[in-house]
Amino acid sequence: MKGISYRGNAICFGKYALQALEPAGITFRQIEAGRRAMTRNAHRAGKIWVRIFPDKLVIVRLTETRMVSGKGSPEYWVAVVKPSRILYEMGGVTENIAKRAISIAASKMPIRAQFIILG
Repeated sequence: MKGISYRGNAICFGKYALQALEPAGITFRQIEAGRRAMTRNAHRAGKIWVRIFPDKLVIVRLTETRMVSGKGSPEYWVAVVKPSRILYEMGGVTENIAKRAISIAASKMPIRAQFIILG
């Protein structure tokens, strides 16, 4: 995957955000795990926005399948993320609570990400 993300970065809902630094496909389970970790760590204070949506279907075929047997079964959904894409936003909490909650959500992601303060 080449390039950086130009879309999805201009509109800001909250004051603090988690920004991707690497390209990857993030599964719906990883997105939900990050959201739950942020919600629990902030003690349900403030508001959280999830800025990515898993809209690409990953199809996996069995290893010993013939070529003519069709496409395969759908396995899971991923969100295609490029560098500089905002993953989560948070508002209504202090900076140290947001930093701690977003760092825990970043540990749930399969990519490197950074905490940023939006203007």
